[in-house]
Amino acid sequence: MTRRAITDALPLLIPAVPFALVLGVAITETVMPAGVAWSTNFFVFAGAAQLALVSLAATASWLTLVATAVVINLRHVMYSAAMAPRFADQPRWMRWVGPFFLIDQVFALMAARPELSGRDFRRTYLTTGVLFFSVWTTTVTAGVFIGGVIPTSWRLDVAPAIMFVGIVILGLANRANLGAAAVGALVCALALELPNNLGLLVGALAGVATGFLMDQTPIAPEVKS
Repeated sequence: MTRRAITDALPLLIPAVPFALVLGVAITETVMPAGVAWSTNFFVFAGAAQLALVSLAATASWLTLVATAVVINLRHVMYSAAMAPRFADQPRWMRWVGPFFLIDQVFALMAARPELSGRDFRRTYLTTGVLFFSVWTTTVTAGVFIGGVIPTSWRLDVAPAIMFVGIVILGLANRANLGAAAVGALVCALALELPNNLGLLVGALAGVATGFLMDQTPIAPEVKS
């Protein structure tokens, strides 16, 4: 169970490494105290929100920073709602500890294995979550110390996009997921000009609504002549 969890996680873990390096480099360039910026690994642990906090520290008030992080992370509310039934039969300590590791990759990997429950779900979920947290924190720390020697030709700035594309591809298992991804991407692109990254939230909500409606609509049976 543990070995398979690690194997399944690797395709999403590898693109997360350069993303973590991007955050490490950003920490060295922000006006935010380095220790405070690095501590977001423990208090936020969500790459896009962490990067926004660190990058906007020089131009935004603390209230704006908090609001931005909240808006970016609102998708985790949807993740929590989707995972709630699978946490219902877990021990209390798991219901307290588990949500900390509910990042995009962990949600995508667990959603791809709906057959897991009970102890098997717990072992797979925690193995995946601890793996991502350990690699993420270690790589961000490395980025803080070696960021200055990373060649710009490596184009680490595209790493976040590559990582999220991988997550989307993993979830394209049926027509509802395909529809949700297509509508979500289109709406997000059309809403890019909205302030405070609201385009991401609007696109996510549109995608979720589309996926739900398509999942509730049965496929018409083929009529044979």
